[in-house]
Amino acid sequence: MTAAGTHEALARVVREHAGRLAASLVSLLGDFSAAEDLVQDAVEKALRRWPEEGIPDRPDAWLFTVARRRGLDILRREATHRTKLAEVQWPAQPEPDDRLRLIFICCHPALSRPAQIALTLRTVCGLTTAQIAAAFLIPESTVAQRLTRAKRKIAEAGIPYLMPPIDELPARLGQVLTVIYLLFNEGYLASAGERSHRRDLVDDAEWLAALLMAMAPNEPEAAGLLALIRLHRARESARFDSDGGLVPLRDQDRALWDRDAITAATALLSRTARVHHQPGPYQLQAAIVACHAEAESWADTDWEQIVVLYDMLLHLAPSPVTQLHRAIAVRYVDGPATALAEVDRLSDALTRYHLFHATRAELLRELGRGREAVEADERALELTVNPAQQALLEQRTSPDPDDERRTALSGGHREPGTPPFG
Repeated sequence: MTAAGTHEALARVVREHAGRLAASLVSLLGDFSAAEDLVQDAVEKALRRWPEEGIPDRPDAWLFTVARRRGLDILRREATHRTKLAEVQWPAQPEPDDRLRLIFICCHPALSRPAQIALTLRTVCGLTTAQIAAAFLIPESTVAQRLTRAKRKIAEAGIPYLMPPIDELPARLGQVLTVIYLLFNEGYLASAGERSHRRDLVDDAEWLAALLMAMAPNEPEAAGLLALIRLHRARESARFDSDGGLVPLRDQDRALWDRDAITAATALLSRTARVHHQPGPYQLQAAIVACHAEAESWADTDWEQIVVLYDMLLHLAPSPVTQLHRAIAVRYVDGPATALAEVDRLSDALTRYHLFHATRAELLRELGRGREAVEADERALELTVNPAQQALLEQRTSPDPDDERRTALSGGHREPGTPPFG
């Protein structure tokens, strides 16, 4: 393995265990800032020492030991924190639901909804401020302010670091679902970093969604989110080519799709709809993805049904990004001119969203407006940092008018039904 590959492997191990350590330390200390400082120090030491010493048998216990020692050494924290650290020992098998418990704590009703989500993504899931900003299409400074205010609010209000009573769980469920959903989004197609996708984040999102459904078996949206994630994961083997390039949905080798996983996820979705009769945004998005997953070929896609499902989704959860995805489906029902008119109406809301410009480019190109299409693709390229998307957009703006991949719209953005940001 190359040095770069070794470092990436180490970083994955660190990230996986650091997330659990952060969740445990926050619950233990009752202080987000103190926990973050200790985790950061432990992570830095691991990345310095593990390349030479090797990854320990228990990375979680190693990181905890370093964090504990650091907490005992520094005197800048309160005596109560030092006492707690001195007394605690890392368990042989950490509690499996630490992160989910902390998500519910971060989603306390005393915090604003944006603050709840930002704090959870940063503290529990380990996303950077830049990644969170990209998820919400807002400046990094705004995210930083939300995080600071949220931590201050928790301290000033004395919010307890305890799992909420069972009767309070439903009130926080929506925010918890959103956090898991955004975590999946970041893993599915990364908004920052050198990798196009983050399988470790997708693994975390699926694990948390399954745990949440087990905790709340009568909440249909928990099942809907789990089905959504699993339907997307069923196509993992076909989404990227051997060079790491993004393969458009219509060009994917459907023989590589995991049909057993698709069948199981659609069965979960159908059973949930039959038992609860409470359609929600995650169930509807999963139904859209199921339309794609169950089609034997691109030509067999039921676009009319997809448009109907988007109409239902917009009724329950209006969003300009969802409107953009609906317009993409409209293209295959009513043609590119109608779709472009719908997309152009979103210009004010989505002017800094790269997929808006990439979508316009594809529609403009199909209508024979090549120069405008190139300008739109160039704007999309300016706004994206995902390597696979950048590569595709660069090909679409190449001077070769016969480059077939320039028409690969579905590879230039998330396929219809992918969870939208915002």
